[in-house]
Amino acid sequence: MSKVVLPSKGPLLSGKGWTTFFVVLIVVCALAPVLNIVVPAGSALHMSDYAVALVGKIMCYAICALAMDLIWGYTGILSLGHGLFFALGGYMMGMYLMRQIGRDGNYKSDLPDFMVFLDWKTLPWHWTFSDSFIATLVLIVAVPGLIAFVFGFFAFRSRIKGVYFSIITQAMTFAAMLLFFRNETGFGGNNGFTDFKRILGIPLATQEMRMTLFVLTGLTLLGFFLFSKWLIGSKFGRVLQAIRDAESRVMFSGYNPLGYKLTIWVISAIMCGVAGALYVPQVGIINPGEMSAANSIEIAIWAAVGGRATLIGPIIGAFIVNGAKSWLTVAYPEYWLYFLGALFIAVTLFLPNGIVGLVKKWATRERATPSEGRREVQRSMATEQGVEPAAITPPLAVEPKGARA
Repeated sequence: MSKVVLPSKGPLLSGKGWTTFFVVLIVVCALAPVLNIVVPAGSALHMSDYAVALVGKIMCYAICALAMDLIWGYTGILSLGHGLFFALGGYMMGMYLMRQIGRDGNYKSDLPDFMVFLDWKTLPWHWTFSDSFIATLVLIVAVPGLIAFVFGFFAFRSRIKGVYFSIITQAMTFAAMLLFFRNETGFGGNNGFTDFKRILGIPLATQEMRMTLFVLTGLTLLGFFLFSKWLIGSKFGRVLQAIRDAESRVMFSGYNPLGYKLTIWVISAIMCGVAGALYVPQVGIINPGEMSAANSIEIAIWAAVGGRATLIGPIIGAFIVNGAKSWLTVAYPEYWLYFLGALFIAVTLFLPNGIVGLVKKWATRERATPSEGRREVQRSMATEQGVEPAAITPPLAVEPKGARA
């Protein structure tokens, strides 16, 4: 009996890939800080504080898009509830930042201002560890991960999939949003948390702190990208793609999809939680609106526009869509939602593999187009065979297969 040999695992990134990675790393860690802090504000090369905050916010969104690609592009599970995990991570960080205000609030109390306004006397039980930065970091990972684990375990064990899974994820997010809107839950009601002063005792409203958060966000995005690349290239990632393409065949092959789907679901939720925690100190506010259905749908749109099952595509999609949003909501605010809807429809109809898929298609066609030298050889062959040159069959171009929804 011949032994089955699996294809060898390729490098994490190609030579060009590593070059691009280190260029982006230098831009995030060196060039951007120099342009913002060192270059004077009057210079054309100066990177304004507004640009730093905007790009930092979009990088947080890009982490969410990358998380969506893992669960949707590579596993075939469309979630419309990832806004919940993003908001949970943001709330964990927001609770710590509210405790850091101390007596600098409007009411000069050890309690957050909204609790004094509501006549609370003590902190709720779930605020117990909110004054510890280390505990906050643990909760940023643990809370979204635990909720995703409980929800995913029952959903995947019941074999809920397709549009039904998408609907219940959105219902879960909507229910959480209604819960956080209530004042008695201790999360600030519809106003949420804001008026942050400092982190680790260091003021937030400084140029150096804003740039520090910017660099941390960029490093986190690059780290998650490498982690996702490694994960998808492993045996675990191959099983995920097999589940996406034919889950029943995976089960017949002796694999239990529950553990694989649950693991990638929890990892994806944790990534969104970390993104939310980085988002809050840069934006300066967190409220239940981050759990809205529209926000979760936008995460899916970023992945679809950039290109599912590509990793880099959703990151590009997040930058393109949110960059357009930042411009359109200022120049033409009444047309932004129309543009977003039209973009999603256009991508669904004409770009099923997104922008990256279109670029790969063009590159494949370019490689498949015979050069002038090859055409000369074909003409010579046709002359020898006594046929028309057009009768020589050109090489076939194989288009990349996109991920199934």
